[in-house]
Amino acid sequence: MKTYLAMSAILATAMGSAAFAATELDANADGMVTLEEAQAQVPEITAEIFSSLDVNADGALDSEEVAAAQDAGIMPKTSG
Repeated sequence: MKTYLAMSAILATAMGSAAFAATELDANADGMVTLEEAQAQVPEITAEIFSSLDVNADGALDSEEVAAAQDAGIMPKTSG
């Protein structure tokens, strides 16, 4: 758990205050964010972090999972 919290803090810091929505991460506009799409914007997202965010274990983040990550401070919240 300490490792996860430390990684979360590093990730939040690395992403800075730039706001991005799930749609900005979703390169192919299929409504889901894959690990590869997330890493294209935030290379610090590891498979371990991504898996912990992927609550339903379908291999991609849906809008609810992205929102939960934003609420947890792992991904920055969108502006507006």
